Amino acid sequence: MPSLQPPRHGAVVFVACAALAACSIWVETPDDRRVGSWESEGVAALNLADFEIVDLTHAFGPETIYWPTDTAGFQLDELAFGPTEAGYFYSAYALATAEHGGTHLDAPIHFFEGGIDAASIPLERLMGPAVVIDVTAQAAADVDYRLTADDVDAHEAEHGEIAPGSIVLLRTGWSARWPDALAYLGDDTPGDASNLHFPSYGEDAARLLVEGRGAAVLGIDAASIDYGPSTDFIVHQIAAGAGAPSLENLTNLDRLPARGATVIALPMKISGGSGGPLRAVALVPRVGEGG
Repeated sequence: MPSLQPPRHGAVVFVACAALAACSIWVETPDDRRVGSWESEGVAALNLADFEIVDLTHAFGPETIYWPTDTAGFQLDELAFGPTEAGYFYSAYALATAEHGGTHLDAPIHFFEGGIDAASIPLERLMGPAVVIDVTAQAAADVDYRLTADDVDAHEAEHGEIAPGSIVLLRTGWSARWPDALAYLGDDTPGDASNLHFPSYGEDAARLLVEGRGAAVLGIDAASIDYGPSTDFIVHQIAAGAGAPSLENLTNLDRLPARGATVIALPMKISGGSGGPLRAVALVPRVGEGG
């Protein structure tokens, strides 16, 4: 492995991933010399100007939607805000949040005894090529719609077979309802999750994607990878049993192509955690500008 020198003043540091399995770091200095380049190992340079960076994350705040049984919600308490005795400005807050609220990740331990926790998920599983399956039309007609294996087959007939390691994202259009909890969840009764209605994955599609295609992650722009009325959370069980994390309450999936984007989904690294708040982004190649 080549040695990497620290950047000089004014340098810009980039991280490039080849097939998102091995990453290289180089430094682009003001005179455009690259230090520590891995080009000799076949790793192409990544220029972020070639991509639109799409934020897939809802901001956390007072309006953040949580699973109905998590009644505490989001809390940000001011500890300090204003000028100090020394004359400089200073602010600090105490943050409290459940793991499974807002845009977040579910770790395998969430629904699989012996599964890995949020801090132990391999980073290469959380960075990969995006596959966006669009069921907005079906979900508009049926609030409890579940993705089927036939839907996956139809997607593959148009775009090609889903490759192992893909991050599959289900676009339902539900993020447009955020942050209206009643419209988003189908019911906003605090503490009661027995009357929820929203679309998601179906069991047969989940098995095909995770067990058949080797999807690394399942994600969705709704509240859960199981549909609203679910009582057995079978899709969670399937994904967790295969070691696949899930991403819930995503947004802006309408800005991603069916294929070609790259997702980076990094949760808070909580030791022993069953999940955690997530910042997810996608890199979408700009048409006609390389990438």
